[in-house]
Amino acid sequence: MTPVLDLHLRTTLHSPGRSFVLDARFASQTARTALIGASGSGKSTVLMAIAGLVPHVLGHVRVAGRALLDTAEAIDLPARERQVGLVFQDYALFAHMSVEQNLAFGLCRHGKRASEAEQARIDALVQQFDLQALRRALPRYLSGGQRQRVALARALAPQPQLLLLDEPLSALDTQLRIRLRAELAEMLERVQVPTLLVTHDPSDVEALAQSVVEIAAGRVLGAQPA
Repeated sequence: MTPVLDLHLRTTLHSPGRSFVLDARFASQTARTALIGASGSGKSTVLMAIAGLVPHVLGHVRVAGRALLDTAEAIDLPARERQVGLVFQDYALFAHMSVEQNLAFGLCRHGKRASEAEQARIDALVQQFDLQALRRALPRYLSGGQRQRVALARALAPQPQLLLLDEPLSALDTQLRIRLRAELAEMLERVQVPTLLVTHDPSDVEALAQSVVEIAAGRVLGAQPA
């Protein structure tokens, strides 16, 4: 059976006074996988490498058999062609853009007016994520839950084959995290896009993942059901 996600990533990252070696390999047969590990273990680097945002990565990344990266076969798709949606820890919404404009970013050609099909996709996401009353609002006027919904909708706008979530609940206070975790679980169940979730919270794993991969010092220690 073809894995949902199959990867082996090898690279060395350099910063002043430090080098970090990533040599991570795993395959997942489940739709929602959690990647766990201590701070600095390489979790976010794995996500960025899958998305094509880390230079000079060797190895392979396959999503349902489709190669995004395979250096043995001279395949290294640019980020814009990988069909990967990425939601950052702080959601990274564009502060000067409305909810609707944030959703359109990356879906429409830069500087171009949305086509009829693109506008229909935006309208469908506004409806799906219950953003009708907020489509003209700027991010600073949104609650934590609303920003989460906009970020997830924006990542899904181009209809990606894989969704990457980089600790999307870690910046929230405890009570808000509990509520938004439940909302996120419901949204992931509804959209049915294969998802790799980075987290350090066992409650996230229990609510959001079907399998768990543990990483330490850039290497995968093991994988198991959630």
